[in-house]
Amino acid sequence: MKIFTDSACDLPKGYYEEHQVSLFPLRVHLNGQEYEDVFGIEPEEIYKAIAAGAQPKTSQVSPETFYQAFEEAAKNNEEAIYIAFSSPLSGTCQTAMMMRNELLETYPNMKLAIIDTKCASLGQGFVVKEAVKLRDEGKTFEEMVEQLPQYAAKVEHLFTVADLDYLAKGGRVSKTSAFVGGLLNIKPILNVEDGKLIPIEKIRGHKKAINRMIDIMAERGGDFSEKVVGLSHSNDEQLLADVKKAIEERLQPKAIDVTNIGAVIGSHVGSGTIAIFFTND
Repeated sequence: MKIFTDSACDLPKGYYEEHQVSLFPLRVHLNGQEYEDVFGIEPEEIYKAIAAGAQPKTSQVSPETFYQAFEEAAKNNEEAIYIAFSSPLSGTCQTAMMMRNELLETYPNMKLAIIDTKCASLGQGFVVKEAVKLRDEGKTFEEMVEQLPQYAAKVEHLFTVADLDYLAKGGRVSKTSAFVGGLLNIKPILNVEDGKLIPIEKIRGHKKAINRMIDIMAERGGDFSEKVVGLSHSNDEQLLADVKKAIEERLQPKAIDVTNIGAVIGSHVGSGTIAIFFTND
C-alpha cells in the first residue's frame, strides 16, 4: 500500500521517510525565485522575508508530478491513497483527480484513491497519521478508503493569528477590519468548516483568545484523556509553550504533538500564528 500526501500537512520532515509516506511538495514563490516546500525552503526564511516587506506566494503541485508518481504506482500494480490538502483552499486535490482520471484510460484496473481531507496543516497531518496506522494494522485498500474520510470529518482546527493583515491579503477579512482589529488588539478565532477557513469569534487580547480556544476545545472534544492534541505554530516558541501548558493543565490530553507551520501555510498566516487540532465527539 502506497501512501501519498502533500506538504500542506506540516508533518516533521523526518516523518515521511520513517513511515514510508511519499511527499508532494507545494511551491513557494519568493523574491523572484521558486522553491519546493520542505525540501527547498525553511519556514524561518519566509518569516524573515515577510518582516522585510516581501510578499511570498504559493502554488500547487504540478500535474506532471502527480502523473509520474501515480503512473509508477499503476505500473507496479500498487494500491495507492493520496491524502490531499483541502480542495476549497487549493487546486492541488482537483489536479490530482484530473491526473488520476487520465491515467485510468491507460490503466483501467489502477487502484488509486484521492481523499479530499477538507483539512489543512497538522489537521491534514492527523489524517496522514491515521492512514499510516490503518495500513500498518493491515487494513485493506477498501477499508481505508471508507474509514479515512470519516476520520477526516472529525478533525477540528482552531487557530488565531498575530496580525490580521495576513488574512486581509488573503481575502479572509476586510482591510478595514484588519486595521481596526490592529488598533484594538482584536484576535480572530478561526476554524475549518467543510474545508474552508471560517472566522467564528473575535476576542480582544491574545491571552483571552487562547483561553477561549481552549473553552471551544472542551465543548467540542469532550474527554481528552485518550486523545492526542496537535499544536502547530509559526515562529513563536513562547506562545507555543504557553498554549501547550494551558491545554495540559485544563484538559490533560493523552499527548500533544507539536510541529512548525510549514513555508506554504506560513506564507498565508505570517508569524505568531498558533493552531490547535483534535478530534471531536
